[in-house]
Amino acid sequence: MTHVANRLVALLTALVGVLALAAPVGAAEGPLSVTVPAPGVHQIGFAKAKLKVTEWVSYTCPHCSHFETEGGDKLRLFYMSTGKVKLEVRHLVRDPFDLTAAMLTNCGPAARFDRNHAVFMKAQPTWLGKLMKTTPAQRARYTTGTMTQRRMAIATDAGFYPMMVTRGYSRVEVDRCLADDAMAKALADATARYVNQTGIQGTPSFAIDDVVLAGTSDWESLKLQLDARL
Repeated sequence: MTHVANRLVALLTALVGVLALAAPVGAAEGPLSVTVPAPGVHQIGFAKAKLKVTEWVSYTCPHCSHFETEGGDKLRLFYMSTGKVKLEVRHLVRDPFDLTAAMLTNCGPAARFDRNHAVFMKAQPTWLGKLMKTTPAQRARYTTGTMTQRRMAIATDAGFYPMMVTRGYSRVEVDRCLADDAMAKALADATARYVNQTGIQGTPSFAIDDVVLAGTSDWESLKLQLDARL
């Protein structure tokens, strides 16, 4: 096995160890423990971390998927697990597909959010590709019926149900989350508030200790700014 391969295996092994230390709700604080400061907002990591990074995300944003794929695990392993950074994830909902995905990543106990989020972001090319190939008859279901029925239609066509099964959810649990109109409203209201208060329009956007970072939308540019402050 080459040196590069050995290093990759070591990093992956370390990451698995970090994920195993994520604290369940009600447990002692862990490196990936999750708190919910507001509906639909998740803060991940040690409460007393040196820096707080805020990330505004959209699940239908390709750059958000790229950031999670390129830098998400590195952020968790080298910055969050060491107490350097805590991450606050906020949703900037762009469309009904995005809203449906956000409602499912928020489904269930808060402790499950971080991995739900990573799974949906990394699988985005697959499920968004399915939605882009839907027929007119399928798409008509997204704009007719109750809001719950519309979200269920999107979830069916995107393949969200089997994705959630792999995360340990039953169909009944998924349907219950898709029917949560209060969460849908909270996510929509928060989006409007973020745009009005911060002027943020694009995703991903980042802030460090509540100062929005201009021109920062990828892992390398965020890493440079983190390292400069640590």
